[in-house]
Amino acid sequence: MKLSEFDSWARERLEFDVIDSIDASMNGIQVGDPDMDISRMVFAVDACMDSFQRAAAEGAQALFVHHGLFWGPAMPLTGVLGERVRFLMNNNMALYACHLPLDRHAELGNNARMVQLLGLGDVQPFGEYKGRHIGFKGVLPKPEKLETLIERLFGFWDERINALRFGPRNIRTVGMISGGGTREVSQAIAHGLDLYITGDSSHNIYHECREAGINVLFAGHYLTEIFGVQAMAEEAASVLGLDTLFIDIPTGY
Repeated sequence: MKLSEFDSWARERLEFDVIDSIDASMNGIQVGDPDMDISRMVFAVDACMDSFQRAAAEGAQALFVHHGLFWGPAMPLTGVLGERVRFLMNNNMALYACHLPLDRHAELGNNARMVQLLGLGDVQPFGEYKGRHIGFKGVLPKPEKLETLIERLFGFWDERINALRFGPRNIRTVGMISGGGTREVSQAIAHGLDLYITGDSSHNIYHECREAGINVLFAGHYLTEIFGVQAMAEEAASVLGLDTLFIDIPTGY
């Protein structure tokens, strides 16, 4: 299929128009010819030389990422950014980015996939950012320990996962915003949630969480944002017939 056809499908499937106006990311085709043919697409969280080289080694014509190269105002193609773009162009590889649409989507998004893994019921939009909800909240079928929920989401506990255990030991209500949702903990407190899940941690919210009596799971920016690209890899393969592959390049953050 043409890259432009993939772009049209992704924009509709992930509802770009709902959130694009408040997203700093240049969502969509960032590098590449819209008329180029693609049959193999690699999926990764971050646009970086490592993901570019591994995608090229896999014979991909395109790389789909959550964190692209271009944010906000126009950027000069010099230094590291210039080298990255040069590599893509020299290898005739397209770069496709999808940021907030892949956080907020109710089926394929990072937060929606965490909702599904946890088995939450009574799911509602949560976490307002610039007038749009980008996360979800819900209720567990029965009270659960934090360790059980971590195992269900990630399958392990390691040094990348931190927690503030200031809320109930038996958790029932949960809200989440993948990636950098530290400041939105105040919304979780206002909603009276037992547990708030996000990626990045911050010293600045420690005392607020302690005094409010809420559990907070800082699972890592990367770990909370692998779900959407994995879901899109599966969707593009099943719906579009593309040969897809997710590559794992953890950052430890």
